[in-house]
Amino acid sequence: MNRDNPRPPDGAYRASGVDTGEAGAGLDRLVERITRTWPPPGAWGAVRLPIGYFANVIELGGLGLAISTDGVGSKSIIAERMGRYDTIGIDCVAMNVNDLICVGARPLSLVDYIAVERADALMLDRIAIGLAEGAKEAGISICGGEIAQLEDVVRGFDLAATAVGSVALDKILTGRDAEPGDAIIGIASSGIHSNGLSLARNAFFKREKPLPLDFPLPRTGVALGEELLRPTFIYVREIMEILERVSDVKALIHITGDGLLNLNRIENDRVGFRLDALPEAPEIFTMIEEYGRVRRSEMFEVYNMGVGFCVIVSPKGASAVLSILKAHGRKAQQIGEIIEDATKGVYLTREKLVGHKKAFRDA
Repeated sequence: MNRDNPRPPDGAYRASGVDTGEAGAGLDRLVERITRTWPPPGAWGAVRLPIGYFANVIELGGLGLAISTDGVGSKSIIAERMGRYDTIGIDCVAMNVNDLICVGARPLSLVDYIAVERADALMLDRIAIGLAEGAKEAGISICGGEIAQLEDVVRGFDLAATAVGSVALDKILTGRDAEPGDAIIGIASSGIHSNGLSLARNAFFKREKPLPLDFPLPRTGVALGEELLRPTFIYVREIMEILERVSDVKALIHITGDGLLNLNRIENDRVGFRLDALPEAPEIFTMIEEYGRVRRSEMFEVYNMGVGFCVIVSPKGASAVLSILKAHGRKAQQIGEIIEDATKGVYLTREKLVGHKKAFRDA
């Protein structure tokens, strides 16, 4: 591959304009302030989970209302450059419902927020096509939304949403019951999904010789723009069936920003994660690593690397999970297992990397 770009400073994601460290510091202060608004435990609207999990659950008279909010980030820039807006809504739905199911909730409905530089009826209609398609795939309604024309604030458009679902209070999943020996089932991603697009754009387009959007990916021949715009998989139907049919699921993990380090979000400080059978990463990740001069460890900190979602289940339930996923047409395999580890590490044995919190280092 072409290596004519100089290596960016350590931390290619930061060099591309995304400072996760500074965002984390700001989040700590934000959390400190907003948690003061929480009702006391057991009260109407009591918050059941700490901030930082994939979704939260509020208590409504003995019922659990799960809630999540997310957007498509700078994937919207790819859509604009391609002049194609009919898939980006799928990503918006996916990023929200895939988080909701991590707490064991069944997604119910979503409201969207579209901020535009200027109104374009055709573009908005194309976005709506994707939103409707994503909602159909997830089995939810879209019950409202907002279109904001912000010429002085927004370049192009931004798309985000908030989704809600329901979960019995005694069925909330957070991984607290995970134990050594439990299987980690990895479900294939469709590709880049909706995280790390700033780094990808930096690697491909902000270089001495920018790649064209129709540049064919090695081995696949798919145009680069089409690959970057490939919609995020929605895992709702298969996960709902798994929860209905497999009684010993311990945790559900959406592999988004932070990559496989999302595993250590579970509420269990006694275990770690040994991943010794990861699938081969799709070609798009190899290209980002090569063209962007991105450290291998950082690739696993930013991207899903081919694993879009994980199910942590007892060994006796692993075969049932894999069977259900196969019936839904999903590629999946056991990629590792839970281990005893008070440091809550994520161990990538073939890569010789160990991760804690938000960073991997050489093992």
